[in-house]
Amino acid sequence: MSNQSLWNKDFLLDTGINFVVYLIYYLLMVIIAVVAKDQLHASLGEAGLASGIFIVGTLLARLQFGKAIELYGRRKSLYGGILFYFVTTLLYFYIPNLAILYGIRFLNGMAYGIVSTATNTIVASCIPAEKRGEGINYYGLSTSLAAAVGPFLGMFLIVVTNFTFIITLCAVLVGLCMIGCIALHIDEITLTSEQVARMKAMTLDNYVEYRVLIISIIGFFMGFAYSSVLTFLAAYAREINLVQAGTFFFVVYAVVITITRPMTGVIFDHKGENYVLYPCYICLAIGLFLLSITGASWQLLLSGVFVGLGYGTFMSNGQAVCIKLTPSYRISVALSTYFVALDLGIGVGPYVLGSLHGLLTFPQLYAVAAIVAVACFIMYHAFYGRKINLINRAVRIYIHA
Repeated sequence: MSNQSLWNKDFLLDTGINFVVYLIYYLLMVIIAVVAKDQLHASLGEAGLASGIFIVGTLLARLQFGKAIELYGRRKSLYGGILFYFVTTLLYFYIPNLAILYGIRFLNGMAYGIVSTATNTIVASCIPAEKRGEGINYYGLSTSLAAAVGPFLGMFLIVVTNFTFIITLCAVLVGLCMIGCIALHIDEITLTSEQVARMKAMTLDNYVEYRVLIISIIGFFMGFAYSSVLTFLAAYAREINLVQAGTFFFVVYAVVITITRPMTGVIFDHKGENYVLYPCYICLAIGLFLLSITGASWQLLLSGVFVGLGYGTFMSNGQAVCIKLTPSYRISVALSTYFVALDLGIGVGPYVLGSLHGLLTFPQLYAVAAIVAVACFIMYHAFYGRKINLINRAVRIYIHA
């Protein structure tokens, strides 16, 4: 890009759109089970499915649009996705039974998957190459803040208002995003006829970018470990009588990543990913281990600091690695591969760890999750970290070719 300033109009717009899209996702995710139980008399399992089926739609959309975004155009994909998101948000006004709610959640998840994949792809062209790590970390901050603000806002609104008001607010926010999309300048990638033919073919590499497979597999296990926090923290906090501290856990998480994101981005750009990612795995392991031995409020909140430094930092810097390793016309496929792996880890983790809960206590579950984080450190070192000089040389050769 010709404008070398990180804080340009398109970067701010794309980041803002991404924040709102994720905010609505997290807001609805924490209240939809309550709505299903209260309004549709769903069982706990049926209410859980109403939340989880959203992720199924998201995964399918990410897999398909990883290649379709470059094939059919970034602008068309973003415009179509945000319109689809708006329409499927309006559909929440009519949920007479569980079957229709499931259908709406699935379609809304697909729309979210399309829009989030498009914004993640477009932002790469809004950031100067020499500020990639810093830019992606600021951009990733929008996702992390949405993950903290969304659940809080959802739980607050469902108490003081009603579902109709919440959906109206969400529809208005998506409408503002539609206006933002029109004002956003989008750089398209020009594909050669050979690239078009290759991307239209029904082959595995049109859905999976092999260059980012290692970081994506590690992302799956990082998401798996972090899912123990998302899913079980509330129940665990009640069990150990630390409900009030548990309420502020994600506030601490959000504050930590807000403060540290700019610094980790600069380190990524000037020192390389090893200086950022190695500490991520260690911090997540420490945070999960602290949860396994928590007996006081300060320990619980301190674990929030380390979990934020661990998983919160990994999310955006893993994305920066994907962009670094991938040619521009394959960035959408690479990011699709990466975020599908993260989503799968977060989706599979609760089921696996929940199944183990019959055999293990909560502290033991968090100890297992800490071991998974340590395993991520080992995998990263074995398959990526110790080969970083060779990888950087290969990337430089490709860029100058």
